[in-house]
Amino acid sequence: MDIRSNRRDAEGQSVITANRLLDGIVVWRAFDGAWRELISDASPVPNDQVETLLAIVKPDAQSQGVVGIYGVQVREDEAGQTVPVTVRERIRAFGPSVHPDFSPQGSPAGHNIEETRHVG
Repeated sequence: MDIRSNRRDAEGQSVITANRLLDGIVVWRAFDGAWRELISDASPVPNDQVETLLAIVKPDAQSQGVVGIYGVQVREDEAGQTVPVTVRERIRAFGPSVHPDFSPQGSPAGHNIEETRHVG
């Protein structure tokens, strides 16, 4: 079982994430199974299917060039963007909260980690 499943609601959705072996960059699993750098490219999965998908994906992690695969519960914000529910995962997805120049390209403009802290 995914150790982070205690942070998932039964009815919600999650995306699958990992770190790229080559450089440690956070990546997100897209619909086509490719690993992408932007959470906006991630394919949402119903929470009741996350464990099944992880069991399929994890054995091939090294051959896919990733490590530390797990599921992250997400929600849609007011603009329809996929946003993790926890602060930790929002930082992984959108970069540090200290300076916008360190955020991944394509991060939602004006995304405020503090503003959504109550959710996670």
